[in-house]
This record gives sequence, C-alpha cells and structure tokens, in this order.
Amino acid sequence: MAADATTLTLRPGALPMASLLRIHRGGETLALDPASRGAIERSAAVVRTAAAGAAPVYGVNTGFGKLASTRIATADLATLQRNLIRSHAVGVGAPLAARVVRVLLATKAGSLARGYSGVRPVIIDTLLAVHNAGIVPWIPAQGSVGASGDLAPLAHLTLALCGEGEVNVDGQRVPALPVLQAAGIAPLVLEAKEGLALINGTQVSTALALDALLRFETVFAAALVIGALTVDAARGSDAPFDARIHALRGQPGQIVVAAAYRELLAGSAIRLSHLVDDDRVQDPYSLRCQPQVMGACLDQLRHAAAVLLREANAVTDNPLVFAGASDAEGEVLSGGNFHAEPVALAADAMAVAIAEVGAIAERRIAMLIDSSVSRLPPFLCADPGLNSGFMIAHVTAAALASENKSLAHPASVDSLPTSANQEDHVSMATFAARRLGAMIDNTSHILGIELLAAAQGIEFLRPLTTSPHLEGAFVRLRLQAAAMPVDRYLAPDIEAATSLVADGTMAALVRELPGTPPLFDDGAA
Repeated sequence: MAADATTLTLRPGALPMASLLRIHRGGETLALDPASRGAIERSAAVVRTAAAGAAPVYGVNTGFGKLASTRIATADLATLQRNLIRSHAVGVGAPLAARVVRVLLATKAGSLARGYSGVRPVIIDTLLAVHNAGIVPWIPAQGSVGASGDLAPLAHLTLALCGEGEVNVDGQRVPALPVLQAAGIAPLVLEAKEGLALINGTQVSTALALDALLRFETVFAAALVIGALTVDAARGSDAPFDARIHALRGQPGQIVVAAAYRELLAGSAIRLSHLVDDDRVQDPYSLRCQPQVMGACLDQLRHAAAVLLREANAVTDNPLVFAGASDAEGEVLSGGNFHAEPVALAADAMAVAIAEVGAIAERRIAMLIDSSVSRLPPFLCADPGLNSGFMIAHVTAAALASENKSLAHPASVDSLPTSANQEDHVSMATFAARRLGAMIDNTSHILGIELLAAAQGIEFLRPLTTSPHLEGAFVRLRLQAAAMPVDRYLAPDIEAATSLVADGTMAALVRELPGTPPLFDDGAA
C-alpha cells in the first residue's frame, strides 16, 4: 500500500457509505474489529462439529445445487471445497476494475466476519491481506446470474486466494501464487464449507452497483451545474425554482434540486437583463421541469443507496450457521439470502435514473441549437451555413441517449433457470449492475456536449455575465476548450468537457453551495 495509506476498521454489519467511498477510492489499509473474532470462531466450531457428524449438512458434507443429496466422505471434504472452486471459476469477459475489487474484498470480508458463515478467521484475514497488499485478483465480469450468489466471479476471486488463479498486474493477467508469495501471504487451503461461503453471496453485484452509484453521484451533481448554465444561455426564467412551488409538492429530491438551481443561478446579470421585459411566458420543459425530473432521479438514487448499503453489510451466503451456547447446540440452516433481487431492482432503478438524466440533457442541447426556441443563432454558430456548429454534436448526444434507453430495460424481469432447474428463478443482478457503467459513460458524454453548447450560448450574450457560480464553471471549461466561433475538430473538446463532468470538477461547484443539503447522506457526497 501507499505510504500515506490510512487504517479503516471494519465493523461487520456496520460499514457506512463513507467508508465504502474511501475503499472505492483506494489508499486505505483495512483492519478487522477485534470484537468480531469471537463470533467467527464460534461459527467455525459449529461447522467442524457438523463435518465430523453423521447427519448430512448442505455444503459441508454434501454436493451442491442439484447434487445436494449426494453424501461426501469425511476424507474428501477438503477436496470437495477445492473442486467446487475449480469447477465454478468459469467467468468470461474483461476483468473487474480495481476499485470494484477493493469494495468486493472489503464487503466479502465484512460479511463473513459477522460470524454466520462458518469460516475460520484465516479466510477473512487473507481477504484483508490481499486488499492491503494492493493485489487485484483477475475476476472476469461475465458469468453470474445473481443467484445462487455471484458464483463464477467469486470463484475466480477464491482461486486467486488459493494461489491457483490469476491476478491483475498493470492490466496483465499473471499467476497469483508468486504475487501472493512476494507479499508474504500464504495461499488458502480450504476446509469444510469455506469454499461455498466464499463463492455464495451477492458481493460482486453489490460492488458493481456501488461503483456505479459512487461514480454517478459526481455526474449527477455536474448535471445540475450544466443544466443551470443552459437556463442562462437560453435566457430562461428562474421562477420555476422558487421554493414555494416545490414545498407544495413535498418530494424531497425535488426540493433539494430546486435549492441547488436557485443557488447556482443567484446573481446572474443575464437573468437581470430580461427579468422585466421577457416575452416568453413559460420555458420549455427541459428547462422549467429540471427540479421535477432531476429530483425524482435523486430520490431513486437515494433509495438505491439505502438498499445497497444494507446489502454491503449483509450476510448473503448459504447455508447459514447459528452458533448456540455450545458447538452441539449450533444450527446450520439453508435459506436464500444469496438471491440478489434487492440489488437487481436497485440497479434497474438506477439505470432508469441515469438514462433520464442523459435524456433531459439531450433535450436541452436540442433546444439550444434550435434558434426558434433558444433565440440564439442556429446551431450556435455565428455564420450558419458556412459553419455547422453543434449540429452533429447533438446527433452524438441523441445516439448516446437512445443507447441508454435500450440499456435501461430492466434486467430483473429476466430469469433463466440454472443447475438443472434447482435454481429456477434468478435475479440477473450482476448484469443489472454491470451495464450501469456504460450508461454513466454515455450520460457523461451527453453532459460534456451540453456543457460546450451552453458555454457557446453564453458567448453570444456577452458582455453580460452569468452567476458567480456558473462563471466559475465557464472559466473551468475555457481552460480546457476554447470558444468555437467557426467550425473545427470538436471531438477533443467533447472529451475535455466530459472529463470535467466525470472527474468532479463540475460537481465541486454544487458541493460548495451554501445551505444546500448533500445529494447523498452518510458521506457518499
């Protein structure tokens, strides 16, 4: 780990969003709360007793899935766990990003450390050691249906912990064993139930969804800044953001978003210039209804954040181990906490919100280039005809918005039975969460195009200035992309503007607003 790494104590079942954000960003050393070790030991003792007993216990001395009725000899229990991991490591596709793997390692360790999974402390210690060493297991992103847990990707994780799989070193897929040895980490040798506990669970789906949530919070905040800048570029009214309007509806996200727009637009000389003699009674919906649309999206994202935070702290493997006063009194119960339906539905809700943020931004771009609505020069160019201005930049935005609409189709409504119909309803949560990354990229590019277009609109209104906050956004953009009075190669400017959306530059202007509540509570903002 880096020399400036800080230590974050994992308290199983009580990991806040602020800590997940720190883990996602990297640079943290994770340490397990010592108070959790007693529950871990008691749970492991129950499994040892079950493994030595005559009664069949699923996942301890039986086969898996459709083979649950097959009894396994005591001498073969360690082989059973090893074979489970090898047979289930069948993922395909690109590897999970390091930031996702960091969250995965932390949440898997935290889940097992709650003391209901029957694993020895060494399992959890190894997960944390791998994280702290900066080792990133190579985990193919595709191959999970989100029940019974994220089996294939978690099997790749476990195989790496055992020294048989691979790790990601600067984008290269290399054998795990030498990397573990160089870090002083002993490869795991699995005992009864431990392989099953490691691969059963929703941690991959949850980590992917949390990655999307934490990334999109930045993009969402940027969208507020850019939408406000478009209001001024189109000489729109700030009356629709009046607090009294939104108080009457009572939707919390709408109230927060309207407050942000009011602050962002406060002090605009452009607004003052047309405050009295504005002949447009009402602005287009893409301007006027931003609090209603963006606020509803915010409420969806906040709901998803609450679901995902619960899931990140949950015990989601199977079977679960409930220790009693003594080993003999412990119970091993089969259930279905591995079914990732909560994650799937939360991810689907996020997908719709992400698509809507991009969709209304695309409509604002279309409005800006339409001189009959924006009252700006056609396609935002001073000499239209000779120049095409933002004509085709809008086409790109439309293409991305349309792509997002297809990607927003709910993944959770699909289910394909697996394991010879033993696992006859699955969540598809892993894809539901994984597809969010592409949607966020698309929306970021749409907003980057809107930022350029809105700034070009402001250029036509000079020497009038927009608000102090929005002038700050304008200046930050102009440091990266100049005005476009005549046509030029625009793709590099789109990438530069998109980077200001994705890297937090635009979002910082919202986070610094006085009197505006955070978009997300518990540190996600």
